[in-house]
Amino acid sequence: MWCMSDIDELLAHNREYVSGHDRRELPTNPRRRLAVLTCMDSRLDLFGALGLDLGEVHLIRNAGGVATDDAVRSLLLSQRLLGTRSIMVIHHSRCGLETFDEEQLQADLERSFGSRAPFRLGAYRDVDADVRETVRTLRTSPFVDTSDVRGFVFNVDDGALREISLD
Repeated sequence: MWCMSDIDELLAHNREYVSGHDRRELPTNPRRRLAVLTCMDSRLDLFGALGLDLGEVHLIRNAGGVATDDAVRSLLLSQRLLGTRSIMVIHHSRCGLETFDEEQLQADLERSFGSRAPFRLGAYRDVDADVRETVRTLRTSPFVDTSDVRGFVFNVDDGALREISLD
């Protein structure tokens, strides 16, 4: 018996979406001139939590909302070419990156694949400190304007945002 895969289900939803899609043309530049660096975690509905609509902000997502070279690249392009000025860094409670030891996983990768990952995996123990570290990394980049950057922790259990002091 054939079973519809998750991808097939999403394609079916897309066909329904296209039939009722709002055909207005949105500008490429985000209306709020804001970029958000956040985690890829599926429990983060930032459009709902922040009251956002399409075309309002750039969402840059990766595991942990880490300020990787690629995240910095995205922020650079967002600011230089698409007019964003403000940055929100949003990490969250109960993140998977809190559940492992970086050195141990790198050692496991070396045993399995013969080499360590050439990048930081992003493990941490203190979410507030990790938000500060992410902002610090952005601030040291010559490619990102951080004159208006703020850090937050999103509570995945109740949806509340808590601002983190960056000092």
